[in-house]
Amino acid sequence: MADRILFVCHANLCRSPMAEFLAAQLMAKLPVEVASAGTDAVDGRPMHPYAAEVAAETGRDPAGFRSRALTTAHLADAALVLTSTRRQRSACVSRLPAALHRTFTLRQFGRLAGAAGAPDGVDVGALRAAVRAAALARGLLQPATPDEDDLLDPIGGGPADFRRCAQEIERSLAPVAALIEAAG
Repeated sequence: MADRILFVCHANLCRSPMAEFLAAQLMAKLPVEVASAGTDAVDGRPMHPYAAEVAAETGRDPAGFRSRALTTAHLADAALVLTSTRRQRSACVSRLPAALHRTFTLRQFGRLAGAAGAPDGVDVGALRAAVRAAALARGLLQPATPDEDDLLDPIGGGPADFRRCAQEIERSLAPVAALIEAAG
C-alpha cells in the first residue's frame, strides 16, 4: 500500500480529477501521492472541459489526464480513499471490505481532520497517522446529514458550478493537508 490518496467519483471526469489536481497542488511538499478513479468510469476519457479549466489553474496540464475505472487494486493500493458521495463510499467498501477504515467521503474526512488530535506518524508514516487520528475523531462530531457529506456533481452546470465544487473540495482538503503535515 502506497502513501497515496485516491479520490473517487462517478465517472472520473469532474469531481475526482479536480480533487486530484487540487490536492497535488496543496500537498506538493507532503509525502503523499494522489490519484483518482470513477466507480462507473470508462477508461481513457478526457476531463470535462470546465473541470480542466479548474485543474489548469493548479499549474499542472490537464490535457494528459484520462479517466480510470475503479478497480480493487486501486483501493488496495491507497492508504486513504476519499469519495464524492456516501454512495461511492459504499461502492468502494463493497469492492474491498478491507478498505472500510480508510474510506470516507471527502467532506466527512475534512471535518474529521479538522477535529482530530495531534497525529503520531513515527511508526506508520504521515498519511497513515493522519488517517488514524481522523478516524479517532469520529466520536467527537455529531452525525452529518447527506447534504453535509455528499459533494454535489457539477455535471450539467456551467463554469460557476464547477468553481463552487472546486471551492468545496479545497475547503475539505485544507484540514486534511494540515493534519498530514502535522503527522510528518
